[in-house]
Amino acid sequence: MYSLKYKIIFFMSNLSAIVKALRKQYSLTQEDLAMKSGVGIHFVRDLEQGKETLRMDKVNQLLDFFNYEMVATQK
Repeated sequence: MYSLKYKIIFFMSNLSAIVKALRKQYSLTQEDLAMKSGVGIHFVRDLEQGKETLRMDKVNQLLDFFNYEMVATQK
């Protein structure tokens, strides 16, 4: 049997919408997500508002809570 792995491709342009949707799917407030993922509330707010300059390590720290990661790949 073949095992298929599905990946969600995160682009910076839609990262904020994806994180917000995941947060709501888990019924979390921004404060809850910040506390549970170990990042600051301002970081969560900045990410969800589409701030263009974010630290990748912090993005991945937050995404890890949802069992995702963001990586750079070739086009």
